Amino acid sequence: MTSLFHSPPPQVVLVNCFHKPYENAVATARTCYSSSGIITTEQVAEKPELRDRIAASTYQAGHHTTLQHAHVQFALSNVSRQFIWSFLHAHPFYNSEQVSQRYVKTDTEGVIVPALEGEALRVYCAAVEAQGRAYHELNELLLPTVEQLYFDTFPSRAPRQGAAHPLAKRSIPKKTQEIARYVLPVGTFAYLYHTVSALTLLRYYRLCQQFDAPTETHSVVSEMVRQLLEYDPLFASILEEPLPLEETLEYRYFAERAANTPRPSRAFVAEFDASLEGHTSRLISYKSDNEVLLAGAVREVLGLARSEMSDEAAIDLVLNPANNPYFGEALNLTTMSKLTRTMVHPHYTFRKKLSHTADSQDQRHRMTPGSRPTLHAYLGAEPDYITPLLFHQNPQARQRYDEAMNDSWAAIGRLGELGVSDEARAYLLPNAVSIRFTESADLLSLHHKLRMRLCYNAQEEIFAASLDEGLQLQQVNPMIGQYLGAPCALRHASGTRPYCPEGDRYCGVPVWKLELQDYSRFL
Repeated sequence: MTSLFHSPPPQVVLVNCFHKPYENAVATARTCYSSSGIITTEQVAEKPELRDRIAASTYQAGHHTTLQHAHVQFALSNVSRQFIWSFLHAHPFYNSEQVSQRYVKTDTEGVIVPALEGEALRVYCAAVEAQGRAYHELNELLLPTVEQLYFDTFPSRAPRQGAAHPLAKRSIPKKTQEIARYVLPVGTFAYLYHTVSALTLLRYYRLCQQFDAPTETHSVVSEMVRQLLEYDPLFASILEEPLPLEETLEYRYFAERAANTPRPSRAFVAEFDASLEGHTSRLISYKSDNEVLLAGAVREVLGLARSEMSDEAAIDLVLNPANNPYFGEALNLTTMSKLTRTMVHPHYTFRKKLSHTADSQDQRHRMTPGSRPTLHAYLGAEPDYITPLLFHQNPQARQRYDEAMNDSWAAIGRLGELGVSDEARAYLLPNAVSIRFTESADLLSLHHKLRMRLCYNAQEEIFAASLDEGLQLQQVNPMIGQYLGAPCALRHASGTRPYCPEGDRYCGVPVWKLELQDYSRFL
């Protein structure tokens, strides 16, 4: 792995795994057809020929649920946020706990450096150093603005006799670094725990040489698989080798059809941005009978006719926190309840534009999937980025921010002139780079997402997108939309105390007293 990068190589450690995962998968398969009860892994091991025959046949036939029982947990370090966004978190079947750039000050020297040489290496490293300087400078430039907004919200936490309030001392720097991080490159390192099933790891390996970061992805995933095979060599019998990059769908398009297309297409950018009509996230499609579907499903669960329960009463039963105590629970119980599972029938589709750093959080809502772009298509000559609201309150910081954006795209362009690959250049894209995509969700998943992201502590762009989505949902489905709100609003309506579940992270605004159209924040 060390020959692929000048920077420290990815660190991969298998820290937890099922006992005998391969034989466990065969045991689950045999149990399906067992007349004598549960088949154990020990019984499977007694007949290796039968074991391997069943494993091969179920694998080739596509009966892969047996491989989902076994999970593997890895500790990953020195991996880029680009790789995490583009690959590890670009599907629903995983769990990650990743270091936050919002709450942890970033080591600006921890950035992936591809195996470049000569002037290309100098340009790349100079760009990384410039992005790091801008991050530190913006932390300082933004501090007075954040302090003013913070103490306007929490006047009781203002410094007294030169002593800083402990909550202010802890919170204010986090607010500045949350915004300053927009200038950092997507090649910045992160560390995380990442857990997947054996099935997902096999899929990782088969498709690990695809955009946006095939070199890094292949390096990390190959090591994950190597350690799995070291733990349980039996998996080698069903392991398929990776598809070559040239055989992946996106590569074939760019190689065969888009070689001479400007990137990104100006027509595409203009068309997409105009279609948003001023929204961060615009509702572009929904089922015309969402409310009828939901109400009908509620009656079906209860065995009631329309004459016995109106649409309004059915929706109120499920969505009104005063009637549904599950919305006051810390656990998300809605997928477990027969009545709240009726919320899967209404459906909504949004077109949205977020920064890379905001979308890295948005995509963690795995049940509201989106069609995210190949970032190689975003390596155009013109800067294309999101500007957080806080910069509009601080002209000096805004000027420095815009300078950093222009410098980043200039370096990316220069590397292109030097013949550097798109994969390597994309690591220099700043966190602020615009990501344009479409996202769809059923009401059950969307309701959970909005409940979490309408909190005033949510990341700024996700809050704005969620507010957009909630308000538009209210317009098209008012019976459903009237029950949307932040966690504190739903807890208040359900009678759950405390209304705010954030403890000393309370935003300082009694949001539970506000209507959705009155939600507004700068910090």
